[in-house]
Amino acid sequence: MRAVVQRVSQASVTVDGLVVGAIDEPGLLVFAGVTHTDTQQTATKLAAKLWGLRILEGEKSCSDVGAPLLVVSQFTLYAGTDKGRRPTWQAAAPGPVAEPLVEAVVSSLRALGARVETGVFGADMKVSLTNDGPVTIIVELS
Repeated sequence: MRAVVQRVSQASVTVDGLVVGAIDEPGLLVFAGVTHTDTQQTATKLAAKLWGLRILEGEKSCSDVGAPLLVVSQFTLYAGTDKGRRPTWQAAAPGPVAEPLVEAVVSSLRALGARVETGVFGADMKVSLTNDGPVTIIVELS
């Protein structure tokens, strides 16, 4: 799994003009992508990594301060750009594989005690955020 993680002061996801997920306080916005070899174990490891990642103010983690996370599925994180000008999506897992694994990240985070908001898998989402720092990192697990 691959995640782009941004420290934010606020973030929200809108689908068809309606806010479907939002955090209105400092926390993490997580764009999560799934590839073909990912498993439930990978999703659980990613959740633990996100929960303990010390990138909030004062080198704190979400687990340290109870900060919320907004998790948004993003297959484009596995875009192939080696050839030509048009990305390929061959490395991204198909929806029936990816959706349960993104949901597993969310449920694993919640089991750890996290407050988690989400987007809508496969929807045309509009994401709004205020990046704090800015801090943006890439987390990749296999």
